[in-house]
Amino acid sequence: MTDKHNHTDLSLNPFPIKKLDDLIRPFIVPPEQIFVPQKRKISLAKDYDPGYKADYLKKSKAKGHLKEGIKALAKYQDILYAENTHAVLIIFQAMDAAGKDSTIKHVMSGINPQGCQVHSFKAPSTKELNHDYLWRCSKALPERGRIGIFNRSYYEELLVTRVHPEILEQRPLSVSLIDNDIWKRRFEEINNFEKHLVNNGTIILKFFLNVSKEEQKERFLERINRPEKNWKFSVNDAKERSFWDDYMSVYEDMFNHTSTEYAPWYIIPADHKWFTRLVVAGIIYTQLKELNLKYPDVSDEQYQELLQAKAILESNE
Repeated sequence: MTDKHNHTDLSLNPFPIKKLDDLIRPFIVPPEQIFVPQKRKISLAKDYDPGYKADYLKKSKAKGHLKEGIKALAKYQDILYAENTHAVLIIFQAMDAAGKDSTIKHVMSGINPQGCQVHSFKAPSTKELNHDYLWRCSKALPERGRIGIFNRSYYEELLVTRVHPEILEQRPLSVSLIDNDIWKRRFEEINNFEKHLVNNGTIILKFFLNVSKEEQKERFLERINRPEKNWKFSVNDAKERSFWDDYMSVYEDMFNHTSTEYAPWYIIPADHKWFTRLVVAGIIYTQLKELNLKYPDVSDEQYQELLQAKAILESNE
């Protein structure tokens, strides 16, 4: 096989930001805290500002960068699909009204639906509860050549069930399994699950859209005040705000135990949606670029056949 006929050109830089890596780096949760207990654990309140936006970026220019970035992502996705070697799993977790849906909509707007699928995981069904907690997500994993997006995921089993332990007690689990070590086991199970996926060619990108409690309130009020957004709001959303500190605590614990070198967490500021979308797109772009994707090569024999077919087509009306 030869690559002399492969004319893939991905030298373009759709993000004309001097150092894209520098923009992204502050949002990565230091990996493998569970294995290095002497390292300082992250604090959402102290280490990650939901209202942060790079001072050197203007909103108007950022939208232009995002537009060009979306074009590059579409190109990478096309080659990913053709190469059929890797899969990409993108996980979004967040508090309500953090902007998961709109981020997915904007960042992935240029992607060919043939090579991308989005799964939203809500309360599990009876059938899903009769399987292990990873089952419903594992059967929705993307195939090679595709991008899979999880709007919420198996990580809900480390979040809502800890904030509301009565949910776990109602699950069809043996009482002996609901002990003080259940969360430690689930951290290990998820890390092992993701390691297995990575070892078999899946790139995992995990985003937490970090919205402030104040901004969430404003977005909830907007959903109530604007009739076209009423359908997006539930009174339960407001009730869950009373558990805000509990959620922040279990999120921190989850990040500190499941951000690994092979599948790190990114905590993205979410109070300014334009900045959220730019950073998410930049991270996805960076990871796809590192794969060194290229269209499949053709042999000299196949290339000659293509030239022959071209000549036949051009010689006939």
